[in-house]
Amino acid sequence: MPETTTPQPDALESLLPARMLQPGETILLQRKPSPLYIVLAPAGFLLLVLGLAAAGLHYDHHYNHARLRTTILIAALSLLFLRLGWQCLDWLARVYVLTDRRVIRLKGVVRVRAFECRLEHVQHTQLLLTLRERLFGLGTVAFSTAGTGAVEAGWVYLADPLDVHAKVVEALQSARR
Repeated sequence: MPETTTPQPDALESLLPARMLQPGETILLQRKPSPLYIVLAPAGFLLLVLGLAAAGLHYDHHYNHARLRTTILIAALSLLFLRLGWQCLDWLARVYVLTDRRVIRLKGVVRVRAFECRLEHVQHTQLLLTLRERLFGLGTVAFSTAGTGAVEAGWVYLADPLDVHAKVVEALQSARR
């Protein structure tokens, strides 16, 4: 009789609480968003702060004799560091897991939200590649369940999104057999 081996989970195992796994459940894939998520997700806010700071410095230089330069720089840098710090916490809190039975997404810094769905209940998946993600080789895998017409969860800013999506589709097909 051939031996069967259970795939070993990668280094992210400690990020998924052990009690979230069911007895005998095998982890097929664990991921986090790319570290670029920290900068790309809040890019609009970061650019807005930089633009406002530049406008403020321009105004201050021409009409106020640069009396507020230090204040404007400190305010802008504080906003940038606070937003990036929060985004780092958000990145740390995100975990995406595919098991032989379920799709799981954990996210949230203050209020942790867990999405889990049995593979048999996943109606379809979508591979979403926004321009921002495509520029950096990233993408999002979205999940819709039976009975809804909308995306219920997504694994965002993934590295190798085509590979991840292929593994998800393979697990879905395997679960339906």
